[in-house]
Amino acid sequence: MAVSAKLYLTVFALLLVAGATAPYGVEAQVTCDTVNTDLGPCGSYVLIGIGPSSDCCNGLKSLLSAASTQTDRQTVCSCLKSLASSVNDAQLARAASIPDKCDATIPFTISRDVDCSAVQ
Repeated sequence: MAVSAKLYLTVFALLLVAGATAPYGVEAQVTCDTVNTDLGPCGSYVLIGIGPSSDCCNGLKSLLSAASTQTDRQTVCSCLKSLASSVNDAQLARAASIPDKCDATIPFTISRDVDCSAVQ
């Protein structure tokens, strides 16, 4: 009987610890590769102004859906900020207009100087 009680308490304690730490143990699911893949169809619009296509808008919405944590949203922001530094002003303006043209809301402005650490 003493062994069963110890086993029960041990399992119970492990479940408590696992349950208490699960939300904090979740890792970010979005990477810059995810951003590049989902927003790849937006490239022609950003570079030469064609579109944005429905594939671009669907990719943006998919990315926003995947970015379910603050860390994910900050990652998306950082990836886009990095990409923004490699395009000219006209291309950056087109990139920044994609959320409006796709009827999507993002929690930051696409720009070279956005503070991604402030993204909620």
